[in-house]
Amino acid sequence: MHPKALSILDFTYTLPDDRIARFPLEARDQSRLLVYRGGQISETVYVSLAGELPGGSLLVFNNTKVVEARLLFQKNTGSIIEIFCLEPHEQYPDITSAMLEKGKVWWKCLVGGAKKWKEPVLHKALSDSGIVLSAKKIEQRADHYIIELSWNDANLSFAELLHLAGALPLPPYLNRAAEESDKERYQTIYARYDGSVAAPTAGLHFTDAVFASLSQKNIRHEFVTLHVGAGTFKPVKSATMEEHDMHAEFIDVPLSVIEKLLQQWPDTIVPVGTTSLRTIESLYWLGVKTILHPDIQPAALHLTQWEPYQLKHEAISPSLALQSLINWMQQHQLQKLLTKTQIIMAPGYTLKIAKGLITNFHQPQSTLLLLVAAIVGDDWKRIYNYALEHGFRFLSYGDGCLLMSDIV
Repeated sequence: MHPKALSILDFTYTLPDDRIARFPLEARDQSRLLVYRGGQISETVYVSLAGELPGGSLLVFNNTKVVEARLLFQKNTGSIIEIFCLEPHEQYPDITSAMLEKGKVWWKCLVGGAKKWKEPVLHKALSDSGIVLSAKKIEQRADHYIIELSWNDANLSFAELLHLAGALPLPPYLNRAAEESDKERYQTIYARYDGSVAAPTAGLHFTDAVFASLSQKNIRHEFVTLHVGAGTFKPVKSATMEEHDMHAEFIDVPLSVIEKLLQQWPDTIVPVGTTSLRTIESLYWLGVKTILHPDIQPAALHLTQWEPYQLKHEAISPSLALQSLINWMQQHQLQKLLTKTQIIMAPGYTLKIAKGLITNFHQPQSTLLLLVAAIVGDDWKRIYNYALEHGFRFLSYGDGCLLMSDIV
């Protein structure tokens, strides 16, 4: 069956409210880890991950950093207007550039209480700093607004301004306000580049102790950047996946990392988190596009959601695709690949570069659950039933699983 014909109703399960982890464990690496390999299920904890992977493996992490994307403006009447910053306006080439803007930016935003916003401009004073943040509606689009955000300190970048003025956007299913502890715990210890509105949560379990034990077994790691958008929480409302518009996300991958992936393949490569998986699998398809369209220009090299099921790739191995992408980047004198991916991975998709996945337990009827099913097939039901029956904690602050694919 083509993934377009899949019904999201076939990817549901009952998730009791008390199984959603509202807060993380005190020790990151003591979270439980379900291991699925060769159809068998076992258990361990994250601090013992090295024992579950072959020596010489390569792990790929997403080093994006969650930004304080929730901006609250209180009107004179006392009512609150919430502006949720999604991603930069298309005038900016990438998120990093937009985050470094000073004085003013245009941003795609959701607006809570939009009907109450009658004033031309909203203002927010930042405590005793003398800094004032202003918000102006520029355009209303189908599912978001274009908001001009400006501030009266020309030395502050937008990233710095958000750190001062905003609040962390915890997932809605946690059903609580962000607390001081979330500033540390809702970031990975290796978070580096501002831009996400949700954490790459599989990485929240990793500590220096875990990295040290991996290193002792010659398990290496590399970093890519995919800035997680609010679309990761977007529910699937269509009858079939064909009508679902998969969210597009910015990726930023150094040339050196693509070269490391080429050197590693076909040995074990395991991404940590669905965002890392979507990134490295997208690299294969972008490489395919450089083979099929060798004259393609950087501005045109991106991936739409159904292209992996349409491109003529049968004779193109991962090594050929990665080498072509490397050659293309060198031809265009690019040290980084900055683009967008809209890839949707669902049953019917076959992994090209990854040999498995480390991830958390995901919501029913979500595109993330479809991705898990693409790796383990119908066994996703058995895995999730086991986790529910054995007390695993679910969603962003919950436990996780290592899923090794037999379909490689």
